[in-house]
Amino acid sequence: MSTLAGRSIRSAGRIAARVLPKQQQQVATYSMLTARVTSAVASRAHTTTPRLARGVKTLDFAGVKEDVWERSDWPIPKLQEYFKNDTLALIGYGSQGHGQGLNARDNGMNVIVGVRKDGESWKEAIADGWVPGETLFPIEEAIDRGTIIMNLLSDAAQSTTWPQLGPLITKGKTLYFSHGFSVVFKEQTKVIPPPDVDVILVAPKGSGRTVRTLFKEGRGINGSFAVFQDVSGKAQEKATAIGIAVGCGYLYQTTFEKEVYSDLYGERGVLMGGIQGMFLAQYKVLRANGHSPSEAFNETVEEATQSLFPLIGQHGMDYMFAACSTTARRGALDWAPEFEKANLPVFERLYKSVRDGTETQKSLEFNSRKTYREDLKRELEAIDNQEIWRAGKTVRKLRPDYKGE
Repeated sequence: MSTLAGRSIRSAGRIAARVLPKQQQQVATYSMLTARVTSAVASRAHTTTPRLARGVKTLDFAGVKEDVWERSDWPIPKLQEYFKNDTLALIGYGSQGHGQGLNARDNGMNVIVGVRKDGESWKEAIADGWVPGETLFPIEEAIDRGTIIMNLLSDAAQSTTWPQLGPLITKGKTLYFSHGFSVVFKEQTKVIPPPDVDVILVAPKGSGRTVRTLFKEGRGINGSFAVFQDVSGKAQEKATAIGIAVGCGYLYQTTFEKEVYSDLYGERGVLMGGIQGMFLAQYKVLRANGHSPSEAFNETVEEATQSLFPLIGQHGMDYMFAACSTTARRGALDWAPEFEKANLPVFERLYKSVRDGTETQKSLEFNSRKTYREDLKRELEAIDNQEIWRAGKTVRKLRPDYKGE
């Protein structure tokens, strides 16, 4: 379902990968734009200063006017000029740390990584080209060296490490998050930012893997930004600039509270928890009525993810309905209100559980266990062993473009 522009971008990237030396390939992943601009900026560094004028668009979202900031508002020369005296200290190298850190590095930012020395994340960072003593440091040293402290540790780790890390966030630094969790639920996390620093948030709307993949394709992921504390008077400007630097294609404004409420709600709802529950319920009914595993999986998951969901993503729900048969359309139109009515009370209960901190407490308690990794592994293995997903492994292998898992 890729667009012509998307195919052209990927084609250019493949051509570049064949003709550029290996060391240059990583820089060239951003549709070769970063590499070209970085070279141009270097060649005229003594003669030109990139313009710092900012643009912003006001768009109509279903009758509500909202401002959006796009990549064009922060072209690469402008980003590099804006952050020329800053060091982005990325604390934690999990999913978001990996994606955001590599993207910012490819965009020419001065980025260092802070993780526990010789731990798994330390080894992963080295594999990605971060150099101990140059761009890779123990956490405390990275915070000391950085001017913008990007706290991308897990929510539970942010809470447990704050007594040690909080005092290191000294006056004049900027404290950055990609989730409002720790700051909003401070009664439970005990994360209270110091009063003399800017506190900002950029939340890419996808996993760290997607943040990196879309950046390398030249597309960029959508994201939100927020300002919790503006000491310098430039916190919003800084947030939008970092958002583009770490790989966002466009940004919309929110608050720390709204970001964390919508994020926790969405993950537990249609993005992850709700869709797993709905897939499983439909599959079970089909199996109970004599349908084979392959048929049940195809009619529940495969057609949704490979055929219909991409149409919704590209053109909207009405387009997907119109693209299907008259019989399918009639049934969908008749049953959609039934599902809305049945699900609305569940979603209302879910949002209340998010807002009152119940979900936060559950998350902190589970993710702070010493047996967290083992317990999580068991839960994920239980899903992996459900018949629906075992059937799915065989179905995926039959796809013409299957390349292994």
